[in-house]
Amino acid sequence: MIFRFAQPLAALIPIVIALLWWFRTRRTSRNTPTFQFSDIRLLDELPTSYKIRFRWFPDFCRCIAWFCLVIAFARPQSGQGQQILRGQGVDIVLAFDISGSMSETDYAPQNRLEAAKNAMLTFIQSREYDRLGLVVFARDAFQLVPPTLDYNALERSLSNTQIATSIGLADGTAIGQGIASAANMLRSSTAATKVIILLTDGANNAGDIGPLTAAQVVTALGIRVYSVGMVTSPSVGIDANQSNAIDEEVLKSVAEITQGQYFPAYNLADLQEIYSLIDSLERSDVEKIIVIRWQEQFAIFGGAALILLLIERALRITIFQVIPS
Repeated sequence: MIFRFAQPLAALIPIVIALLWWFRTRRTSRNTPTFQFSDIRLLDELPTSYKIRFRWFPDFCRCIAWFCLVIAFARPQSGQGQQILRGQGVDIVLAFDISGSMSETDYAPQNRLEAAKNAMLTFIQSREYDRLGLVVFARDAFQLVPPTLDYNALERSLSNTQIATSIGLADGTAIGQGIASAANMLRSSTAATKVIILLTDGANNAGDIGPLTAAQVVTALGIRVYSVGMVTSPSVGIDANQSNAIDEEVLKSVAEITQGQYFPAYNLADLQEIYSLIDSLERSDVEKIIVIRWQEQFAIFGGAALILLLIERALRITIFQVIPS
């Protein structure tokens, strides 16, 4: 809620009127006849009634009424800002591998899955106007969150993601199926740019759709794929045939076919840098406009002033009547 005065200088009108009235009242009061007493101590013994205690109340009502009039003449307005976005954002689906090999701890101090999740969470938090979705894959692909602006829901879903075998899913690496599932989310998107960020640490060994076939389909839909390969450095000493059997050539081809890029990540720092680079490459061209609809609040203050003046006048001619008036 926003509040403003449309005509602040107009508030001077009732102030001038109030000053004129004050001077007139002072001049009149000097000529008003009064009772004269030789000793006002004669009045000390008189009981104090409620009229004496509250004789200030009519003047108080008049002061508040004038205050309300000052505000009313300044044209108070309240409004609420409505944000309008021009242009279109980027629709992005994060597709990443949750196969058993993602439990390897070569991305110290975390395993591969947790390192990937942290990098993606940072990426999500850097976006503002883009819809983001989430797909995970092992032997099969699963659509967890459709493209949305509810980043909190997306972050919760990503944080709760676990290795496939730990939640009773069949192990494997269906890269093509993951790409196809992510593309299916973006198929009806009207965004100017549609992107899939694919992350895996293995080679395609499951699913009915091969990675290159999926890449051809994705290209026809106008979707770009950035592929990220979690590659273990030979110095780590993990059996390459079991835990590092990544097919970088396929990941490079997928990126090339879809006019994207391939990024190898050898450690946690590389992973974070890659997602930061993708974040800078895919930025929304959005113009933000804030429109405020103002509503006049004159009636509230003007009505309050009128009511207070009527109360003040009624009190002066009844309960607090002054003789002579």
